[in-house]
Amino acid sequence: MRVLVDQCLPRHLAAEVSGHEATTARAQRWLGLRNGVLLRTAVNAGFEVFITNDSSIEFQQHVKRIGIAVIALVGFRNRMQDRRPVVVAILDELTTITPGQVITISRG
Repeated sequence: MRVLVDQCLPRHLAAEVSGHEATTARAQRWLGLRNGVLLRTAVNAGFEVFITNDSSIEFQQHVKRIGIAVIALVGFRNRMQDRRPVVVAILDELTTITPGQVITISRG
């Protein structure tokens, strides 16, 4: 599965998403793109899942119409050591997530 990690998350998170083709918005040189443009650009480039910490993205964007799945990480500090425990949950969600679906993974 092709996975795009938002610029607001640690770039090392992409490397933790093993078994999938994961990269970052930074690596794609898509810094500064607003969410709607970013999501459409990602879909056009073949990405299937977008990982972000923007908890309101499902209310701001028509994710279903855009055709990309979103995993929102909520309530975690933005350091890789704080995000690492959630990688197992991300990998688990990647096995069943479908285009247009928004999954929120929150801290306990």
